[in-house]
Amino acid sequence: MDQDVKPFIDRAKITDCVVRLARGEDRRDADLIRSCWWPDATYDYGVQSGDFPSYLAWVVPGADAIKDTQHVLGQSHIEWDDGKARVESHVISYHRVDMGAGDQDVCIGGRYLDLMEERDGEWRISERIMLYDWYSEWGDAIDWARGVMGYPFTAEHFSGRAVGDFSEKFFGES
Repeated sequence: MDQDVKPFIDRAKITDCVVRLARGEDRRDADLIRSCWWPDATYDYGVQSGDFPSYLAWVVPGADAIKDTQHVLGQSHIEWDDGKARVESHVISYHRVDMGAGDQDVCIGGRYLDLMEERDGEWRISERIMLYDWYSEWGDAIDWARGVMGYPFTAEHFSGRAVGDFSEKFFGES
């Protein structure tokens, strides 16, 4: 491959991996998550750390108290190092959490620091550290039965994953 083009293709593969992982985490989809990490990978989220099997067991099925999540990714800074890449990706993650007094909406802003490795042309995470920049509690979660801003929904699937994930049907996933 032309060495001038390879960094662009590698950047796209790395970005696709990070995006695919966020989608897998939001759906607690073990296969999608597994496709983003090397089996010998490690992680440190400050509140939980270990090897990839312990990460998968932590994220899937996830805590009963955390009912919904959404990870919104920002820019990624990538630096190359001989078949490896150091990647910093900004993330804002929303969580609907039962903190004992009913569902609450919380939001975390931070960055993933990923060491990614290319093996047989595929980029995956070999090490991840989560840095936390801010945290905000937004209060009581909305009651989707009332729609949005007083307007009722015309179908159940508009309330996101609260009633199943319509995007899986949209993409033809089972």
